[in-house]
Amino acid sequence: MQTELRLGELCERLSEAQDHDDLARAVAGLRDTYDVEHVVYHCVRSGGEQWGALTYPKEWVDAYVKEDFKSIDPVVAACFSRPTPVDWKALDWSARPARELLGSATASGLGSQGCSLGVRGPSGRYALFSVNDRMSDGLRSRFTDARVDEMILAAHYIDSRAQEMEAEPVAKLRTLSPRETDALTLLAKGLGRAQAAERLAISEHTFRVYVESARNKLGARNTLHAVAHAMSLGLICL
Repeated sequence: MQTELRLGELCERLSEAQDHDDLARAVAGLRDTYDVEHVVYHCVRSGGEQWGALTYPKEWVDAYVKEDFKSIDPVVAACFSRPTPVDWKALDWSARPARELLGSATASGLGSQGCSLGVRGPSGRYALFSVNDRMSDGLRSRFTDARVDEMILAAHYIDSRAQEMEAEPVAKLRTLSPRETDALTLLAKGLGRAQAAERLAISEHTFRVYVESARNKLGARNTLHAVAHAMSLGLICL
């Protein structure tokens, strides 16, 4: 239930966001909800333009860009090569450039603990979502284990809303049917396909048909994107 409340609050903020400043405030609100040092969303568009909604100190952001740290950042490399969340502590920081990056980050007030996730978009668009803190190894492990699924959804919700802001105006979306709405809502609450189908008293095959229909209406790349897109538009609520 607490997870649903956190995600519901985030989606409400995102649905009300009208510009990048509003999106940045939503990210800052997520940081406060998690009670961590920093939450970061950074995207690189297909044309190479970069934009971010983050809570890092400005001096660290400026230093990161000036020193081109992204080219030697183990977190960026790991997230780009794998679809699952990346625990910073599990990465190799032994190379001198990586150690210098970590030392500079610590000196700027960042914590050494972090978890990041890459989000791929259309036409080469790529985004990185990170949570950073100074917590102990044990607390970090418990925090990540308890919230990893929620963080994945949050990353996709934020990225979906950012893409909507960048997109050209499009025709108004068709309304989802009650069954399509029910199907996406149950998935958003963390139920698997079989569990959701049983909850709706329909076969898993029929459930998949509803999800696929909703995905097509929303123009979503996959089911996760469909859920995130529907929530950001206010079509489903937790």
